[in-house]
Amino acid sequence: MLLEINPENPQPRLISRVVEVLKSGGVVAYPTDTTYGIGCSIFSKKGIERIYLLKQRERKKPFSFICADISEIARYAKVSNYAFKQLRRLLPGPYTFVLEANSVVPDLLLTKQRTVGIRIPDNNICLAIVKELGHPIVTTSANLSGEDPIGNPWQVEHELGKLLDLVVDGGDLSADVSSVVSLIGDVPEVLRKGVGDVSWCE
Repeated sequence: MLLEINPENPQPRLISRVVEVLKSGGVVAYPTDTTYGIGCSIFSKKGIERIYLLKQRERKKPFSFICADISEIARYAKVSNYAFKQLRRLLPGPYTFVLEANSVVPDLLLTKQRTVGIRIPDNNICLAIVKELGHPIVTTSANLSGEDPIGNPWQVEHELGKLLDLVVDGGDLSADVSSVVSLIGDVPEVLRKGVGDVSWCE
């Protein structure tokens, strides 16, 4: 099911509909500042399991998640003074930052090194969803593992809609991905070059 939401001024009643699906353990597709993502509440084990099956993804590759703001990041990860400066400077934006996790992060979202990937996309719709939900949502690109990300909501609905509870239509997006940067040990390391500029890491 497609639910069209205004990307500039997301309608609160429609955001609430998405949040109700997430609160019930549902899995939704939603827009970010790069491409469309698939997610559920980070506390929905059933939802996370569904996304692994939907994506046909290896279990050793945990998903990242979206926070509403930097203060929320600090609830789920250890943020040094250096990391805080970088987050404040670059977020919201097309980056996934890898940080050391706090104990509240569900095990399904942890790497063996107990790190997590965290995003704050520059997109009004997904930030409104996370804010109303009250905690982060899982984020992974809307595609099967190994295939190109999808930037068109109708294509997401056509290819994955039967496996999802809801597809949020926030307009056409790119088929690009975020840059992934590790800030472990206060040494920035580029793990994937995407949309976000990473020249500051050199």
